[in-house]
Amino acid sequence: MTKTRGTRADYRFFLPIPTRWMDNDVYGHVNNVTYYSWFDTVVARFLTDCGFLHIPTAQVIGLVVETQCRYFAPIAFPDEVTAGLRCGRAGNTSVRYEIGIFRAEEDIASAEGHFVHVYVDRATQKAPTPLPPPLREALAGITLPADD
Repeated sequence: MTKTRGTRADYRFFLPIPTRWMDNDVYGHVNNVTYYSWFDTVVARFLTDCGFLHIPTAQVIGLVVETQCRYFAPIAFPDEVTAGLRCGRAGNTSVRYEIGIFRAEEDIASAEGHFVHVYVDRATQKAPTPLPPPLREALAGITLPADD
């Protein structure tokens, strides 16, 4: 199955992220684990910017239960990257965040992936908790319109 690479138009929230010297591996490009850090960073930034996640006091938190990344083109220090974010699906207690990583000013993604948060009560971190209305509202702003 061949998937076309996404473009910036496929995403709704963007965060510029500089690469660091330590991000490069012995092969001369950013190591795969760094991409997952970028995924986590753009989602956390979105959640804090929209006022949903206040790290010290949030009563409902998202736990990552699934991740995936597809790599299309290499990135290396000192490249600048932009992480694009959209909501792929918002269920009753979980969200699939989809991320595109764009090198420099390129319009086509160098990598794309997702991760799924299951939202739980912070104190127990056990039972899934329905998505609070403020989170649903924020997610609506980064959800692509459905195809007709």
